[in-house]
Amino acid sequence: MSTVYEQGPAVTTVADPNAGLSPVELARKYGLAVSGARPSLREYTRQLWNRRHFIVSYATARLTAMYTTAKLGQIWQVATPILNAAVYYLIFGVLLATSRGIPNYIAYLCTGIFTFQFTQSAVLAGTRSIADNLGLIRALHFPRACLPIAMTVIQLQQLFFSVLVLGVINLLTGEPFDARWALMIPTLFLQFVFNAGLAMFMARIGARTTDTAQLMPFILRTWMYMSGIFYSLKGHVSGHLLDVLNFNPAMTYISLMRYSMMQSFTSADLPRHVWAMAVGWAVVVGIGGYVFFWKSEEEYGRG
Repeated sequence: MSTVYEQGPAVTTVADPNAGLSPVELARKYGLAVSGARPSLREYTRQLWNRRHFIVSYATARLTAMYTTAKLGQIWQVATPILNAAVYYLIFGVLLATSRGIPNYIAYLCTGIFTFQFTQSAVLAGTRSIADNLGLIRALHFPRACLPIAMTVIQLQQLFFSVLVLGVINLLTGEPFDARWALMIPTLFLQFVFNAGLAMFMARIGARTTDTAQLMPFILRTWMYMSGIFYSLKGHVSGHLLDVLNFNPAMTYISLMRYSMMQSFTSADLPRHVWAMAVGWAVVVGIGGYVFFWKSEEEYGRG
């Protein structure tokens, strides 16, 4: 292709320097990039780290907004776990009598409920994190992993209130405050990494199949009943089946929280290699969920 310029009687022909170049070659020539293209994993991680303040601020704002329409406001952050514990104690501790043989069943039950609720809420919120924020995704450019991670941060912030309540419950039921309580810090950190990875994993699936959010409560309820929250696994199963159930990540973090806060829950009650499993689940699910989510980064919010 050429361009023709008329200058009076003379005509000048100029060759088009881009003639014959494909769109890809033109983009490369002028330094253009695909809008919304997925960056490398290293660059993606750098962008995510640079937005860490946004993640915390977004999570805090969402948490505050959750209770603005309720008359009791953020008191529900404390009341909700207490009411849950009361209901489960009535059903399992009193009516079904699963408390037999378990020292300090109230503390045992409450620790299991509060710890599992951290994972359950993070997974549910993570599953909906993309579908519920399409307007934000289409309006702004940012690493989409900010959303499921922010949902997990919200649940961690709520857990802080629950842990305060849990500490009071344990003290009132006779558990002493000792140095073992410090083990809650590494336990909750590892559980947070695990939850964030699982939330990102489910966020990608939920973005593709929105019906997943309707199915997850049933899956999580089944998981809860298999995690020894209301009863002692040792009192109901044994042998290889007990080893398989103890490999359950929820059971791993629940056991560590019970060991941290309950003197009546001894090292003999812990699953074998519990710390190795806690670290392993956090690393495998945390990193695996992150990479799995990143691979579809450019697809979120489209369609």
